[in-house]
Amino acid sequence: MSRAAEDTPKDGSGAQGPAAGPATPDLDQFAQNMGRLVEEYGKVTAAYLKPIERGEANTGKAEEASEMVKTLGRVAEKWVSDPRKIIEAQSSLTSDFLSLWSATLKRVGGEETAPVAAPDQHDARFKDPEWSAHPVFDFVKQAYLLGSRWAETMVEQAEDLDPHTREKARFYVKQITGALSPSNFVATNPELLRETLAQNGDNLVRGMRMLAEDIEAGRGELKIRQSDSRAFEVGVNIATTPGKVIFRNDVMELIQYAPSTETVLKRPLLIVPPWINKFYILDLNAEKSFIRWCVGQGLTVFCISWVNPDERHAGKDFESYMREGIFAALDAVEQATGEKRVTSIGYCVGGTLLGVTLAYMAAVKDKRIDSATFFTTQVDFANAGELSVFVDEEQIRTIEEQMAQRGYLEGSRMAGAFNMLRPNDLIWSYAVNNYLKGKTPTPFDLLYWNADSTRMPAANHSFYLRNCYLDNKLSKGEMVLAGKTLDLKKVTIPVYNLAAREDHIAPALSVFIGSQCFGGPVDYVVAGSGHIAGVVNPPSKIKYQYWTGGAPQGRYEDWLAGAEEHPGSWWPHWFAWVEKQAPKRVKARVPGEGKLPALEDAPGSYVRVRA
Repeated sequence: MSRAAEDTPKDGSGAQGPAAGPATPDLDQFAQNMGRLVEEYGKVTAAYLKPIERGEANTGKAEEASEMVKTLGRVAEKWVSDPRKIIEAQSSLTSDFLSLWSATLKRVGGEETAPVAAPDQHDARFKDPEWSAHPVFDFVKQAYLLGSRWAETMVEQAEDLDPHTREKARFYVKQITGALSPSNFVATNPELLRETLAQNGDNLVRGMRMLAEDIEAGRGELKIRQSDSRAFEVGVNIATTPGKVIFRNDVMELIQYAPSTETVLKRPLLIVPPWINKFYILDLNAEKSFIRWCVGQGLTVFCISWVNPDERHAGKDFESYMREGIFAALDAVEQATGEKRVTSIGYCVGGTLLGVTLAYMAAVKDKRIDSATFFTTQVDFANAGELSVFVDEEQIRTIEEQMAQRGYLEGSRMAGAFNMLRPNDLIWSYAVNNYLKGKTPTPFDLLYWNADSTRMPAANHSFYLRNCYLDNKLSKGEMVLAGKTLDLKKVTIPVYNLAAREDHIAPALSVFIGSQCFGGPVDYVVAGSGHIAGVVNPPSKIKYQYWTGGAPQGRYEDWLAGAEEHPGSWWPHWFAWVEKQAPKRVKARVPGEGKLPALEDAPGSYVRVRA
């Protein structure tokens, strides 16, 4: 899911270290810092080599690099097969560089010239004024933009390239050009040069020290810190909505939240979060907490907290997560409240699991879920978004071989994949801020959650990749689970399907098409922003908007053009939808006072296990 790939700040700046500015360096101090820099580099090397010496190094990087080389090699083959076209492409690049050189010479001579290549207005890498004011840095910037855009053009104009290979090539070119940006190097970044001279290189020493710490934390791989993790503690200032764990098994803990109203809706709410993240994205803090808000509206809220699996959970598959997750939760809700029927929410891959479960329940005539809400969820993967670049038979087989060694996929692999969707914002801005400016990132709860990754059981992840992303079996009516062939058309309960307009993980188009797979009434709603901020959008802050337009019929573009825009949060609109279905209220239920005693305070134990 469900990472912060679209909703995070585009600047990794922190607040540590002296202010930058023109200064004459203290050469003696500078030399001493260069010596310290070499010492810290030794620690970086040691942190990298330690897992190799122990035989614990991750071997997956070589396969990933090989996949990139093969993909870009296929693009090169298409161009080399037509010498005339490759000469034209090279001539175009040469012409652009000659124009840039001519414009630079004119600038040096005092003439005003229009830029040959200008960065996107939202590109934070080149916001320092000297990128444009200084002819040398302006030349470096424009040369980089010309080269990177030429590489992108080579991918787009390669003929007879299958769509999946082209998509992968776009992705790999984005990674390469992001890494080679002049903003990532001291010698070619005016801001970094000023910082380094003003601080006599002390920023580089601090940065190298943090680099060693982050490689140590990643057990030999770089785990870039995006937030000051010391500022947060689960259950203390994050995930703090009061409640109790009332049930626990090998796969999940079930949390029942304490009421804050005298009466509550008779029908309880069960939330199924994604297992590739931790559930507290819906309970970040008191102001942003969707869970706390729901409690405040008079809902009896239950939320699954998935286990952070290890080798013992290797065989836990989709059926296990359905039976030991959703079904076990439904049984527990009935014991805790006496209610046999619930309304449900599924978020991202948790929503996909909920959709699969509803199709199975329809097949066996299990009617315990009265309505379903999906947050940025895909059940049709034909337009699956940018994550699809990681999915083909060869790549899945490689992942399966790696998972077979441990029984699970490391959480860092998924976290890295989500970060790679926006490399300039989620990787390189923090690399520059941390390791070159020597600044600790500022505390940010969303990025703390983003870094709190979870592992994935081998059987579960393999089923998900193959049946959903690779073969798209659920929407085709071909998925088989527990001996039943699943048909979403048999799911006739009311559905509230929330998409996010700028979502690159579960694109709004994909959610729209998936909405048409269900057999009952569907309210399709589009939220502003992306995969996270589109969902975590409390009414107290009029930050984004949402669109309503009734049933998802016809083309997505036509639906959106005719939809009504509303300012603010979609949360009240959703609650009105839920309340209208079952408005009856009863006395508020206290966790632990039903047939299931409280096991411990929320947020429980499973959520505290770090990968």
